[in-house]
Amino acid sequence: MNANTHLRINPDLCGRPISLAPGQAVARLTATTAMAADDRGLVHGGFVFGLADYAAMLAVNDPLVVLGAADIRFTAPAIVGDELEAEATVRETAGKKRLVDVVVRREAETVLTGSFTCFVPAAHVLSR
Repeated sequence: MNANTHLRINPDLCGRPISLAPGQAVARLTATTAMAADDRGLVHGGFVFGLADYAAMLAVNDPLVVLGAADIRFTAPAIVGDELEAEATVRETAGKKRLVDVVVRREAETVLTGSFTCFVPAAHVLSR
């Protein structure tokens, strides 16, 4: 299965697809020094969130999918050098709406959990 969405995403910032199946995706990101928020190597949460968001988009895998809302929890810090992996699963589909559960891990440790509300509009959101 190929990625059909977010084809211009920078994989160095948001991750790379590792596996895709209907309603499921795994994406991986290596945290770099450019992502550090301080001199101890703490990675800014926006990069972890970006990986989770991208995995959610890949799980839906429609060219027009957009994020409407997210309810997330950071459960552990990420640091420079971490190999982060996001696993996303579409939990519910109702019309244009998709609810996607995402877990980001560093090895066996969970770094982020979240529920993403995605929408698949009839036309590109910038076409309005």
